[in-house]
Amino acid sequence: MTKTANDSPPREAAGLVLHKAGLYDLALLVITLGRERAFRARLVGLARLEPGESVLDIDCGTGTLAIAARRQVGPEGAVTGIDASPEMLARAARKAKRAGAEIVFKQAAAQALPFPDGQFDAVLATVMFHHLPRKGREACAREIRRVLKPGGRALIVDFDSPARRRSGLLDHFHHRHGHVKLDDIVATLEAAGLTIVERGAVQFRNLAFVLAAAPGDG
Repeated sequence: MTKTANDSPPREAAGLVLHKAGLYDLALLVITLGRERAFRARLVGLARLEPGESVLDIDCGTGTLAIAARRQVGPEGAVTGIDASPEMLARAARKAKRAGAEIVFKQAAAQALPFPDGQFDAVLATVMFHHLPRKGREACAREIRRVLKPGGRALIVDFDSPARRRSGLLDHFHHRHGHVKLDDIVATLEAAGLTIVERGAVQFRNLAFVLAAAPGDG
C-alpha cells in the first residue's frame, strides 16, 4: 500500500532527497559489488530481526531491504517503509507487489516520523545518515528512540571514513557519495538515549554499522 503524496518532499526533510529510483538501484548494485541478496541478508542478520516483529525502514528507497525484512518477520510481523521521494515509494510499492510482500509505504521525513511512541521492535536506517546535516541526524536519532518499543533495536548503516584514500572507480564513487564517521553515529545515538549494542564493519566496501537499543526489557 502506498500513500498518495505530492511530488515535493515533506517540509521537514532537511537534507539530500534522492528522486531517481533507477539510479538508486544502480548505486546499490555498485555498493554491493553485485551481491545485493547477500547484502540484504547481512543487514537483516545485523538487525536481529525475528518472526512477528514490527519493523520501520527509514528512507527505504526502492524497497529492497523492506522486502527482505518482511520475509524475515513472517506473516505475523509488519514492515513499514518511509521515504521523502514519491518516485522511490512508487517503485518500492511495485517491487513489493511483485514479491508478494505486504508492506506499508508512506511519504515522510526521517526527522519527523508520523508514528506514535513505542510502535516498532526494530528501526533500520541504511546509507542515509550522511544525507542529513548534523542537526538532522540528531533529530532523526531522537525520532528513532521515540518510536522504538522498550528494548527495541535500531540498525544504522553508512559509509565510514576510509583509513586512507584509495583510487579506483568504486572508491571514487564512495568519496563523492559521502560518509559519516562511525564514532559520530555512536555519539548521536547515545545522545538520543540509545545504548550501543554492537558496532563494526558490514563487510561490504567501507560500510559500517551501529546496532543500538532503546531502554527497557522489551
